[in-house]
Amino acid sequence: MLIAPLVEDDLDSITQALLVPSPVGGVYARTGLFERAIEGLSSFISRHREPETQVLRFPPVMSRVELERSGYLHSFPHLLGGVSCLKGDEAAIRAAVKQPDWVDELAPTELVLSPAACYPVYPMAAAAGPIPAKGLIFDVASDCFRHESTHEVGRFQTFQMREFVCLGTPEQVIDFRTRWIFLAQRMAKLLGLKHELAPASDPFFGRAGRLAAMSQLEQSLKFELLIPIRSEEEPTACMSFNCHRDHFSTVWHLVTANGDQAHTGCVAFGLDRLALAMFRTHGLDLTKWPAIVRENLSI
Repeated sequence: MLIAPLVEDDLDSITQALLVPSPVGGVYARTGLFERAIEGLSSFISRHREPETQVLRFPPVMSRVELERSGYLHSFPHLLGGVSCLKGDEAAIRAAVKQPDWVDELAPTELVLSPAACYPVYPMAAAAGPIPAKGLIFDVASDCFRHESTHEVGRFQTFQMREFVCLGTPEQVIDFRTRWIFLAQRMAKLLGLKHELAPASDPFFGRAGRLAAMSQLEQSLKFELLIPIRSEEEPTACMSFNCHRDHFSTVWHLVTANGDQAHTGCVAFGLDRLALAMFRTHGLDLTKWPAIVRENLSI
């Protein structure tokens, strides 16, 4: 059934038409209608890819050791998910699965669920040697997981993330982020989305995390593009623009062509949130979306 553009109170109706819930909060199957918007957004973002950008697509899992080394375990342990398996010979595994508490028999593997698409990039780049004088830019994507404490619409536990990542001198990274802050706002306008840019901080864990978040805000290391999904009064972060400074370079020994410590930064697109924002703004009938929006999304 085709439905006209809906008001804020009808967000649940929009969700029901686009996503099929699972028994676990924040985990959904995506309908064909929703996927059409995702595919259109992905193509739209690809057309804005800068020259000489290297494209990498990652699986939804990554090395546990690499994630530990990156510092994520200490900064965001409340969001992390690991991959565990039953181990042992056939008799041991069969005995375990017969137990009501079989999950207690699970053992960790060398894998964790990827919390962001960019994490595997830094060790890969470091292994390739010094960063060229012109810097490096990667286009990466992955299905990601975060163990969110709430599951309102837009707060997915598993979601699709697209990122552009820059590695180079401090000046190159700042220029990269500045370009994308302006470009992303232009893209939002081309998609007919109300938006505002705001300074932000990551959800660091614990008391020390609150201090880290304050420092992040004070140094203007993170900005978010906020777009209404749940309400106009409390828009949702759908894109982020981040400067990591030398954090990943210190971990992975990333150096520039002249041997200086490199800086890194990224711009991230939350595809599921952007798709929800599109339907929230323009309604469920794609044929009634503004012509310029349909053209930009090739739908």
